[in-house]
Amino acid sequence: MTELSPQAQAVLDAYIQGLATKRRNALAAALRAAADQVVPDEPAPTGMRPAGDVYSSREIRRGQRQETRSQLLAIAAELETYG
Repeated sequence: MTELSPQAQAVLDAYIQGLATKRRNALAAALRAAADQVVPDEPAPTGMRPAGDVYSSREIRRGQRQETRSQLLAIAAELETYG
């Protein structure tokens, strides 16, 4: 049998560990693990931006990635509190 990538193994491990509680919690844990693997948390850059300064494409892409991460984690939180 083929070995899983570390990213896929992390998602599977989270799912299996979550089965000990409730299935929806297992699904939420797997979704959180997937978010960690695909769109890890990226701290915002530090420092002040001059007034009227334009965001760079790098900053815009970071913001888009963090929004995707936030949406995935919101789904996981909703699954955990459902029912």
